[in-house]
Amino acid sequence: MKFTTSNQPVSVFAYSSLTDIVFLLVIFFLLTSQFVVQTGVKVKLPGSKTNEQSEPTKMIVTITSAGVVYVGQEETNIDLLSGKLTNLKNEGDDNSLIIRADKTVQIDLVIKVIDAAKSVGIGRFTIETEKENP
Repeated sequence: MKFTTSNQPVSVFAYSSLTDIVFLLVIFFLLTSQFVVQTGVKVKLPGSKTNEQSEPTKMIVTITSAGVVYVGQEETNIDLLSGKLTNLKNEGDDNSLIIRADKTVQIDLVIKVIDAAKSVGIGRFTIETEKENP
């Protein structure tokens, strides 16, 4: 059997191996990424044994351990909260609010958030919790 060799460059490049590698990388990053929708504000949520998944909504109020109130990712004052919630309620047809309060927050601040929501006509409230380990 006689093989021929040449010093000419290969004029045809096969993209199939490169395509396979890129496809595997895309699958890897999709599988390892987190699909959890959370606001950018970090809080330590209180624990609950009967933790249930809350329905996704755009109206999320977060209260940090320092007592700072956020609507979504935007910092606000408790006095301006009613106006921000009115704007969010007018943008969508959702009538529920998720309250993400740090477990060290005083209960009266949570009550003020609920009062502000009730004043703009929001009827459903969910206080988000974490699943408690037994």
